Amino acid sequence: MAQGEGAWLETWQSDGRHVLAPVGRWAIGDLFLVEKEIRAQADAASGAVLIDLSKVDTLDTAGAWTIYRTARNLEANGVAVDVVGATDDQVSLIEAVRAAETEVPPDEPTGNSFVNMVAHVGQSAIEIAEETADLVGFFGQTLVAAGRVIARPRRLRATSLFYHMEEVGLNAIPIVGLMSFLIGIVLAFQGASQLQRFGAEVFVVNLVAISVLREIGVLMTAIIVAGRSGSAFTAQIGSMKVNEEVDAMQTLGLDPMEVLVLPRLFALALTLPLLAFFADIMGLVGGALMAWITLDISPATFIERLREAVSLWSFWVGILKAPFFAFLIAMIGCYEGFQVTGSATSVGQRTTRAVVEAIFLVIVVDAAFSIFFQVVGI
Repeated sequence: MAQGEGAWLETWQSDGRHVLAPVGRWAIGDLFLVEKEIRAQADAASGAVLIDLSKVDTLDTAGAWTIYRTARNLEANGVAVDVVGATDDQVSLIEAVRAAETEVPPDEPTGNSFVNMVAHVGQSAIEIAEETADLVGFFGQTLVAAGRVIARPRRLRATSLFYHMEEVGLNAIPIVGLMSFLIGIVLAFQGASQLQRFGAEVFVVNLVAISVLREIGVLMTAIIVAGRSGSAFTAQIGSMKVNEEVDAMQTLGLDPMEVLVLPRLFALALTLPLLAFFADIMGLVGGALMAWITLDISPATFIERLREAVSLWSFWVGILKAPFFAFLIAMIGCYEGFQVTGSATSVGQRTTRAVVEAIFLVIVVDAAFSIFFQVVGI
């Protein structure tokens, strides 16, 4: 390599000292040219060594680390080392490298395990309270945006609405139908095995009908949608946050609440009741099939018993829950998407949180509805 290009090392003896003089660009892209040479010269040095930096044109962190490491290794071998000819910036950079290597993070206090557990619970409670406050604020923003769209329906993007209705509704029919059908089979099979002991096999129709129509149908549908569509909302909006598309949207004068949140929320609110109705039908079909196989209850008998076993309110109790579940799932999915920071890891973490929080709140709200309907006698 010709001098004047990249990095190289000059060596000579001066006043009984071995001089190492780095020359040129001591930067990360050039150090591979002199790495072996400077190690060999350092290993061969004895007595005293002078490192002269006066001929270094450029020094970055990698170059400063190489010089500091050479001096450190020489001193560890009992060789006296002096560094001369460095500019103030070069000295500061070498000192920063030295401090970064020698700095040891303080040990976290261990303390009493019970105290640490209480502190952890307290910290978690604070985080939950802050998250709840932010979620309530997002709920308010959603209501304000929905009010603007209701007042001026043209602000709602119909194309986006129908697209999300297809994604969260039509495309979810196969998995919702299959799961509900299998759950109906399981309920009928387990119920039959227990009721046969008391000669009350016919009441398996009551068990399946009330369980599916009032609770299982809409609850399982909401859980499936939370895992399928709620996570998709978070991932989609989170990816837009990472790519700064949301910021670009705001720069163009578009409201992300109207463009991203409301179409998803309205789409889910419209399709989840339909999915719950479909789940009810498939659950009853699965229960009827298993009752026919195991108890020899014909479909006609099952339908006749179904009319006697349940009232119309048993159906509406489940359907009325669906819009509330849809609102929760969509709001949490979109909220967590907006909380994503600039990394792919954050997208995964927020997607997981969205699914867990949505399912948890759906079950809590379902329990509240069950208590309310029991109190009012429905």
